[in-house]
Amino acid sequence: MSLYVVDVEADGPIPGKYSMVSLGAVLVEPGLGRTFYGRTRPISDAFLPEALAVSATTREEHLRYDEPGEVMAAFERWIQETTRGKPVFFSDNLAFDWQFVNWYFHTYLSRNPFGWSGRRIGDLYCGMVKDAYAQWKHLRKTGHDHHPVNDAKGNAEAILAMIDMGLKLQAR
Repeated sequence: MSLYVVDVEADGPIPGKYSMVSLGAVLVEPGLGRTFYGRTRPISDAFLPEALAVSATTREEHLRYDEPGEVMAAFERWIQETTRGKPVFFSDNLAFDWQFVNWYFHTYLSRNPFGWSGRRIGDLYCGMVKDAYAQWKHLRKTGHDHHPVNDAKGNAEAILAMIDMGLKLQAR
């Protein structure tokens, strides 16, 4: 299987009503050199200025981004080109990132190459250290700046650190 860390920036809390602004992904492997980045134009007129501000994007910029279906097709191709076995979706905030990626894949491609599930990095770490409230973000090296590729890289660094600590994952 191949492990991917995915991060999404959006202009609101839910897909369909609000829009994904950008997504970044990284294949979990030494060096973290294989990444994907896509920016999607809005799918509705609704947006929350404070949510859009997190991604340092203006509404005018967001309106000029790429067609969502094209971005999702490119993301799926990248996953297929880099996957050995089953692709597995990991995220810092699985409830947020997964809902957008899953909704966009099914809306634009009628399928999701990740299947029906994903894994939350924080829960994985909590299980490793046997503490449901353990903090794991100190394992990141790349700063968390809300650029989705940087955020995904930092989270992938945390997974690699957990592997170094003894976590058994089939990372490439």
